[in-house]
Amino acid sequence: MVKSPEKVEDDHAREAGKVLASRQRAERRASFEFRALSTLPAALFVVILIVLLVRAWPILQQKSLVGLLLGDVWRPSEGQFGFLPFIAGSLWVTVLAMIFAAPVSILCAIFLSEYARPTTKALIKPLIDILAAIPSVVYGLWGVLVIVPWVQQSVGPALGRWFPFLPLFNSSNPTGYSILSGALVLAVMVVPFIIAISYEVMRTVPRGYHEASLAVGATRWQTVRYVVFPRVAGGLIAGVVLGTSRAFGETMAVLMVVGNNPIIPHSIFDAAYPLTALIANNYGEMMSIPLYDSALLASALLLMLIVLLFNVFAALALRRATAREQA
Repeated sequence: MVKSPEKVEDDHAREAGKVLASRQRAERRASFEFRALSTLPAALFVVILIVLLVRAWPILQQKSLVGLLLGDVWRPSEGQFGFLPFIAGSLWVTVLAMIFAAPVSILCAIFLSEYARPTTKALIKPLIDILAAIPSVVYGLWGVLVIVPWVQQSVGPALGRWFPFLPLFNSSNPTGYSILSGALVLAVMVVPFIIAISYEVMRTVPRGYHEASLAVGATRWQTVRYVVFPRVAGGLIAGVVLGTSRAFGETMAVLMVVGNNPIIPHSIFDAAYPLTALIANNYGEMMSIPLYDSALLASALLLMLIVLLFNVFAALALRRATAREQA
């Protein structure tokens, strides 16, 4: 039996409706799956935060938060859990490392983005990527074999002779295991990371801006200073802050060269004991001491919150830079 044109058209419409409904179901299923996957990192962060908080709660119940953060004595066997030496050690090493790393990284990114020839860029970029991929324990061994003896035999005595009146350069620590050694190793580790971010940020400036600036007689440096920098300042700050976060959370390399002495440092040649080294060195040992396990997990919670603050600040700086770019 031959179908009428109207019947054929109705059949085609029904088939098209079935195909469309099937596609819509697949689209909804895919949308749900992608949303679920995108929430996994946030859910994992919340789970880790809750677990650390629960495990740290016993010491938070028995010790005041202010007492833990500002206490300068760490004697677990006597029930004294002062985190201040570890916070101070982390800050000293991280800040000094960023003083070394940030200017070098930004200048390298400027060179690669604005001055380097394509062949030079093609040679240097893979080397920077290789530096970023080297395991931290290798950097730590390099620090022990090269940086620590150099600081002990050359840098420390020289700065002590030249600046005897500055407490920053004088210390009773006879070894090279110090804040300066840890900062130098950390600086070398984070430089490739900051260069990569800064370079990509600077590439977002449209090429027409460079050409217009050069067309009116500006030099390359004037173009970088007055055209590029104002548009990428927020992104550069975000890159430096992310590098700071990376340095603050580094464990193995710092642990191997910083000295691991729980005192509040007063000189770059003093030994220090960062939070990461405290956790890596002690967790799993002497767990029979009351509150010791809780204290270490409280230090891990503190470390996580500090790194979170760094990342939030970087995200806000990057968002501000993006908004300025769109404006």
